[in-house]
Amino acid sequence: MILSNNIAASMLMLSGLVPLLIFPVAAQAQQYSNSQATPHIDGFNVDEVRRIVPGVELNFGIYGTPGGIATLRIAGATRNLTLVEIEAGQYEGTYTINSRDKIAARSPVTANLRIGNQVTSAVLNESLQVGVGYHANQTISGPMPRIDRFNVDPARDLNGGNDLRFTVFGTPGGKVDLTINGVKGKLFLSEIASGEYSNSYTIRNRDHITPNSPVIANLRVIDRGVERVTSATLGKTLQITSTQNQVQIPVQAARICYNCGTVEAINLIEVKGEGSYLGTIGGGVVGALLGSQVGGGNGRTAAENAGALGGAYAGRNIEGNARKTNHYEVVVRLQNGATQTIPFSSEPGYRVGDKVQINSGVISRN
Repeated sequence: MILSNNIAASMLMLSGLVPLLIFPVAAQAQQYSNSQATPHIDGFNVDEVRRIVPGVELNFGIYGTPGGIATLRIAGATRNLTLVEIEAGQYEGTYTINSRDKIAARSPVTANLRIGNQVTSAVLNESLQVGVGYHANQTISGPMPRIDRFNVDPARDLNGGNDLRFTVFGTPGGKVDLTINGVKGKLFLSEIASGEYSNSYTIRNRDHITPNSPVIANLRVIDRGVERVTSATLGKTLQITSTQNQVQIPVQAARICYNCGTVEAINLIEVKGEGSYLGTIGGGVVGALLGSQVGGGNGRTAAENAGALGGAYAGRNIEGNARKTNHYEVVVRLQNGATQTIPFSSEPGYRVGDKVQINSGVISRN
């Protein structure tokens, strides 16, 4: 009877600790669900080398959302590369090829830009070696993609901080990138409407752009597994002329749908909790009380010690199970090819293939 009363008292003491163990978990789950800004990659380039051999350095550059963590993976490489943000939104890094790498001239390279728990990706669309070209030359019957118009909204001056907005009209369902003479890297244009691609480039202090710097756009469309590319050269100046200053023509900026996409996967994530000193102490108290009911003299002392150790271990495991959490991650494939992962504390209510839009880390049906 005395043993039963002691056990009941011990369990009552331990139950008083349970709220202390669970409340931090709820606070962490609430903190986890806080939304983060959606990152984007506007440009991704490599300085092509003459040979792919051990000891050669591959210099990569990414520009996009500032304040993130930029990494990239080279197919055939033995390690990943983390890039350094040398100025706001400009990330650079160098990978030195070693003897264990199996990197080829056309090895795919994928960049990831993470801000908080939000990640976007981009695939390099050029080769690592000069003159090779990323895609093999294949020819099949069928129409080539077309570029109908290539426009720019010029800047008042070409100093750092000013924007140049480019728009390409042509074959829908493709991908557009452009190069600006005097700018390192490429600018990716998103398809904001059927056959209409647009994006803005913010001029950096390190750029060497002139009013007549050549700008070339490439429109890529995949047809039956074969990529076809059409190029066009901009035929307009990048800086507003005196005549344009006198006659102001209002230009309505096109809205870029960076955040439109399709649900690609829904993953259930289980996070096992860790016991803290509270669970250890609580379990130890219960174990010691149980051990004190066994034997007498030194035997009782040994039983108390063994019960305390076993109870502490059990208490820590009980707390760990109480702190175990489950959440969901919805992976969205954006229209520009990048992916975005959004966490949910409970079943999200979306299915693979749903058309959605992401705003400030929140998914809504599109």
